Amino acid sequence: MKQNILITNDDGVASKGLRALIEEASRFGRVTVVAPEQGMSGMSHAITMSNPLYLRKIRQRDDVAVYACSGTPVDCVKIAIDYVMKDDAPTLVLSGINHGANSNISVIYSGTLGAATEGFSYGIPSIGFSLTDHDTEADLTAARHYVRSVLATVLERNDNNALCLNVNVPTLPLDEIKGIRVCRQTKGYWMEEFVRKTDPRGRDYYWLTGKFVNLEPDEPDSDEWALANGYVSVVPVTVDLTDYKQIEISRDWFSAE
Repeated sequence: MKQNILITNDDGVASKGLRALIEEASRFGRVTVVAPEQGMSGMSHAITMSNPLYLRKIRQRDDVAVYACSGTPVDCVKIAIDYVMKDDAPTLVLSGINHGANSNISVIYSGTLGAATEGFSYGIPSIGFSLTDHDTEADLTAARHYVRSVLATVLERNDNNALCLNVNVPTLPLDEIKGIRVCRQTKGYWMEEFVRKTDPRGRDYYWLTGKFVNLEPDEPDSDEWALANGYVSVVPVTVDLTDYKQIEISRDWFSAE
């Protein structure tokens, strides 16, 4: 069955990664793209509530329609499902191909994954794709290959059940990638540093920088290990933030209340 595919991203409607994802997804069905007008990296699950959203159609060619939206990646998914595709709901939501990794705890900051989990929250199979190269002109050969591979597998094996996959491709030539590893999110945290500078008017301003601190670099079931060792990482994710192990402990704490 031909799929009705919604595509978005967080690098903006003009990004090279988005164009590559459109081309690969078009092999599997009809494509509607609703992507941010400009880069929206790090927007996580943010939505626009205090300002209007603007939507414009950029092009329509064969089975591909492309819209630019003034909002966040999640805004794009919402307006696509609830307005643009209201009468022909998507059967698959794709986000990416992001320029830069979205592994480890970065999933909670990522606009790429925010969009994918939004699709999942509607009960639609959703996948976020990222390449670990931040270069806007990065070689996407390997990423394209694994987009095709993952899509073919999911569409063949999944019975249209809601799922959300976080797929990261290492920055390696295709023939040096060892394959796919299904794994979990690496435990760790970002150690931020704010660089203070002064503008021409004498006002201080700050740039956020930092690095990821990996608390388990040698755990082979983690996404960071997979990427560092030449594998594509595939992490199934969900939107349920409940800490189930803590439920009974908390019930005991508050039983006297």
